[in-house]
Amino acid sequence: MSEFLSEDSFSSLPDGHPAKVYMDENKLIKNIIKKINNINVKDEYEQFLIFFEQLCLIEKHYARKENQLFPYLETYGWTSPSQNMWAFHDQIRDEIREIKKLIKENDKEKTNQLLGNLFNSIDHLIQVEEHRLLPNALNMLNEDDWKEMRAGEEEIGWMFDEAPTAYPAVSKEDYIHPSADTKKRKLPFSLDGRIRLDEGYLLEEQLNLMLQFMPVDLTYVDENDIVLFYNRGENRVFPRSAGIIGREVKFCHPPKSVDQVLRILDEFKAGNKDVAEFWIQFKGKFIHIQYFAIRDKENNYKGVIEMSQDVTHIRNLEGEQKLLDWD
Repeated sequence: MSEFLSEDSFSSLPDGHPAKVYMDENKLIKNIIKKINNINVKDEYEQFLIFFEQLCLIEKHYARKENQLFPYLETYGWTSPSQNMWAFHDQIRDEIREIKKLIKENDKEKTNQLLGNLFNSIDHLIQVEEHRLLPNALNMLNEDDWKEMRAGEEEIGWMFDEAPTAYPAVSKEDYIHPSADTKKRKLPFSLDGRIRLDEGYLLEEQLNLMLQFMPVDLTYVDENDIVLFYNRGENRVFPRSAGIIGREVKFCHPPKSVDQVLRILDEFKAGNKDVAEFWIQFKGKFIHIQYFAIRDKENNYKGVIEMSQDVTHIRNLEGEQKLLDWD
């Protein structure tokens, strides 16, 4: 594996290429950090808050790596990023979370102290990305891999105000993103083309739409621990992208929670448990997370469904409402 590619090697990549976008985001990150370092945080606090909010968009950078880049590297046998670099992402997330807490408490002195640690952590990770992760990825992945990866990145997004150039470049007339595919299909009177379910028949489109508009995140992992499905939706609690399909589920969770996930799967497979339940505070919301063991009529284990839902509104309901309140 190559240990280093010069900046010129990345700049020669076409605009919109995922590797070039990662490099461009790193330039943006370093520029934001430079702006913060060039001001007196305590005396220019409002300006600092603007810059820090921009820096917090680094979450999109890390989420794309975890959900897009890492799965492709795994298919070529390189699992180290999933197992190790993800832990560095979480360390930086923890540091950002701590600074956000101090900002909420208006503790300018300690905020200023912790910024140095955060910047060092980010700089270290950028060095690993640019000198090892991305050069190796460019050597390992083929053009089709990068094209597929780019197609799935829109669901997570980027740090920029506007989306990067499409890759490969296509005209708007030639491309319809899956999330924007609202083509209406004429329903036949026969059952042709419909999926037969236990109770009823649905077109594939109807099934997809139903799952898309459900106010819950659903992920289906089969009996071999491979991710088969997740439902698309504009208001997902946790980000997902097409890169996780066909991925081993243990690589879809932060290293610190993998042991817990594996224990759930082991207990489900053994038939000891059927449900695992959690609830957390996440980005100001109350999130309910459940895992359900799936079994066929002979009680054979067929996988697990993970369901996550923002229940903040539900928890706040009181009394009764039996009439519409639209007027």
